[in-house]
Amino acid sequence: MSQKHESTQSRQQQILAAAAQLFAEFGYYKTTTAHIARTAGVTQPYIFHFFKSKEELYLAVLDQATQRINYVFTEVNAPRDMLHIEMGNAFKELLESDRNEILLTMMAYTIPEPTIRDTARDIFSLIYDRVKSKLEQAGIPNADDEASRFIGQGLTIALAETVNLPELLPWFEHDKK
Repeated sequence: MSQKHESTQSRQQQILAAAAQLFAEFGYYKTTTAHIARTAGVTQPYIFHFFKSKEELYLAVLDQATQRINYVFTEVNAPRDMLHIEMGNAFKELLESDRNEILLTMMAYTIPEPTIRDTARDIFSLIYDRVKSKLEQAGIPNADDEASRFIGQGLTIALAETVNLPELLPWFEHDKK
């Protein structure tokens, strides 16, 4: 791979990281490509060299996050009695390492733009299928219900992280009175 190609990929990753940060912080509608360009240290036209629109950039961030989520859940390997815990730990680690992308993905269903809404549905379907498959392979009964609960808990975690309500987090230590 040429140095120029690596530099271009690096710049594209900078743009994606800046976009994830700003979309997570300000939301889809309040984030502008000009703001993303400033944060990424590039010009606004340079963003449009890679992405035709803000929506396409948002979808690229979602795609990258989806690949990470899918990979992490695919790689979880644990005995049946520990699978839920290890998948939860994998999600928690992903949230710690790629917080903006993960929260953005988990909350994408709230954006009414048809392409984004359709993409969010496809993402959740993919994640559901991945989790359900893992649970079925482990022989866990009612894998479909368990996969739904797992995703529901992930959405609750995203909500708790987004609105700073830590008592909803499963690892939050409530006062024991």
